[in-house]
Amino acid sequence: MVVSGARGLCKLDLPVGVSLSLPDPGCTRPKTLVSYQSGHHFLQLPGPTNVPERVLRAMSRPTIDHRGPEFQEMTYQLLEEMQLIFRTEHPVLIYPSSATGAWEAAITNALSPGDSVLVFNQGFFTEKWAQVAERFGLHVQFKPWESRRGLTADAVMEVLHSDVARSVKAILVVHNETSTGVTSDVEAIGNELRESGHPALLLVDAVSSLGTTDFQHDEWGVDVTVSGSQKGLMLPPGLSFVALSPRALAASESARLPHSYWSWRDHLEFNKRGFFPYTPATNLFFGLREALSMLREEGLSTVLERHARLAGATRAAVSAWGLEGYALEPSESSNALTAVMMPNGLDADEVRRIVLEQSNMSLGTGLGKLRGRIFRIGHLGDLNTLSLIGTIAGVEMGLASARVPVSLEGVSAAMAFLMNESEAE
Repeated sequence: MVVSGARGLCKLDLPVGVSLSLPDPGCTRPKTLVSYQSGHHFLQLPGPTNVPERVLRAMSRPTIDHRGPEFQEMTYQLLEEMQLIFRTEHPVLIYPSSATGAWEAAITNALSPGDSVLVFNQGFFTEKWAQVAERFGLHVQFKPWESRRGLTADAVMEVLHSDVARSVKAILVVHNETSTGVTSDVEAIGNELRESGHPALLLVDAVSSLGTTDFQHDEWGVDVTVSGSQKGLMLPPGLSFVALSPRALAASESARLPHSYWSWRDHLEFNKRGFFPYTPATNLFFGLREALSMLREEGLSTVLERHARLAGATRAAVSAWGLEGYALEPSESSNALTAVMMPNGLDADEVRRIVLEQSNMSLGTGLGKLRGRIFRIGHLGDLNTLSLIGTIAGVEMGLASARVPVSLEGVSAAMAFLMNESEAE
């Protein structure tokens, strides 16, 4: 199937008697529209991630009655197991949506029109969450932040200490900023918020940290945690999760922002009976059940250790190349992904294009102001040491082909790191 034609609609060369045109101004895309590449595709994005065969098989079964006893039993099981993943004794809600929907659910159920929320600009996803808040008529105190550093409790408390009127109703924090590969100290923020006595709710995005990085909803004093299915939980996109605290539930009783589909109250009432207030994503539930079983078999602590080890090996490779990771502090570097900065004048997306063509591997692009300046290597989900070494090799070959001035020692450095870690055990 080949694209041909001038600017505007591009005509496809199809079998005789079949015609189709695609809107493609300029027709500048590669001529081959569909082609087969042998071997396994390396989906090394920071999400969606590779879906394990076990999960794919679990989803590939007939849909069942979402008002029947089999589904009811599965609902109770999933809600209990998600509490274990979030490390909470309080409710966890499951929505058939991306995590953007969970952002909206958190805001609309906990807050009222005109409420003030505090947001530090940690990167692309804090910007987007703040945008959602603004669209619902909230007053967003949007503070600048060095996006190469994790957000600190000191910065948050400096604002709250000056808030003598207690006007700030919520703080929006991204635990692991997926656009930068920088992790913030949510534990310290939650602890100091509680000690201060300030009544603001702590709302946390744990989309790329859940299942990859230590996260403790209850212990850290988080009021609302949102996450998604397509990262550490090893599922396709399509499910989002909201973990609640008693403070969040109490706040929802007087919250006045409009919501219907996202209603916590409706969810909780139906969940008590093992059901949902609308048709749930039944087959994704089958996949979630299997993914949780896999995490349980490996052990959550082992899963987190594996992610930390693979992240360390990736950073060792980046250093050996002579490139710079976006995160300035190793202790704040993400276990889920590594954002790699390009030398001035070189295009990160060109490296991504070459890697895709040469190695059948997808890397994450830079988002927002970082587009073209960084590429992101995902090392989360269903990934082992051999998969990571293959990933590093593909990136290294792509960098060389793109004429990026690097030392071709990344693979060796990653292997040395992993072997040293293994010996230390």
